[in-house]
Amino acid sequence: MNYINCPKILYLVGLFIISNTIYCQSKFKVALDAGHGDHDYGAVYHGHIEKNIALAVVLKVGKILEKNPNVDVVYTRKTDVFIDLIERANIANRADANIFVSIHCNANKNTAACGTETYVMGMSKNASNLEAAKKENEVITMEKDYKQKYEGYDPKSPESIIGLTMIQEEYLESSIALAGNIQNRFIDELGKKSRGVKQAPFMVLHKAYMPRVLIEMGFISNPEEGAILDSEEGQQDIAQAIANAIIAYKKEFYGAGEGDNIVKPSQRMEFKPVIDSAKTPTTTKVDSKTQSVKKPETKAEPKQDSADAVGSIFKVQLSASVKKLELVPSNFNGLSNISVSSDGNLNKYMYGNTSNYEEAKRLLSEAKTKGYSSAFIIAFKNGKKVSVQEALKQ
Repeated sequence: MNYINCPKILYLVGLFIISNTIYCQSKFKVALDAGHGDHDYGAVYHGHIEKNIALAVVLKVGKILEKNPNVDVVYTRKTDVFIDLIERANIANRADANIFVSIHCNANKNTAACGTETYVMGMSKNASNLEAAKKENEVITMEKDYKQKYEGYDPKSPESIIGLTMIQEEYLESSIALAGNIQNRFIDELGKKSRGVKQAPFMVLHKAYMPRVLIEMGFISNPEEGAILDSEEGQQDIAQAIANAIIAYKKEFYGAGEGDNIVKPSQRMEFKPVIDSAKTPTTTKVDSKTQSVKKPETKAEPKQDSADAVGSIFKVQLSASVKKLELVPSNFNGLSNISVSSDGNLNKYMYGNTSNYEEAKRLLSEAKTKGYSSAFIIAFKNGKKVSVQEALKQ
């Protein structure tokens, strides 16, 4: 054997292992959580069972995402089993997931209630939001040793978790951006009524250390909406919209890659089944008379200065919020030169404007010292938003 080439061979093998590891780590990892399970049925109305619908949609979302070579999917459950709330978050934490998406169905004694809403972890004192959190959090009483495991937390008073959330504020802006994307997809692609992006102290979100959201897909207590949620076609449409939102979020915050395709429900299948009128009131998923025609996806970016017209421009995104803030330093911890862009009902606030990437990194550092720990650099090229990598090619 010729041992002279061994170092070279070992070097090449090592290089392959390192390259392969880097490639694997570069994948966008999504943790999907199907609410409830086993003896925890969730909401039950008109024969529709929340735990079954949530699992069916999660598996469909996962199947769509798994076709993307740039995405890894982690499930908290893939069968009808009961998983503790903390363990659901821990599964995502151990996997080092980029985002955590928990999927549920809504319900209300008022059977006329309808529409979708997506929650982020927050300190809202809104009574209806706290009631929603209370309903979901009470599942901890089904867990063994829950009094020791959740010491100091009262599921009947979800406000008791509020004092523990400050450490996780760094994920709030990204969570709102993801939630807004999901709600926009429900509106634009499915014609659903949006109840908005909301904040509430959900225990399942509290312990997940990453951007995370809880989706209420619709009301199974509503006869029409419940029938859609419990139908194969309805679940596939919802799953596609959620998957589209996740891919759009990935492209915006982590860069686009091969396979990051957005597929509208109308492209997936040309027809929709008719629900049996003998069992439920006749309904269609989208009213062709009232559905707004979706415009091409051209996001409303901030008005660009003359420097934005050509070449690459870098800014620092500070936050994303449904609230409209006056662009004054007092609203941004003393930072000036603030701009804003609107994407649906979501407002993105940005700091600075420079063609120098090193200067952009200095602005990012300054923003972080001002308390914006989750701020990040974004780029525009010839007036259009692009990935930072694309802007740096110039």
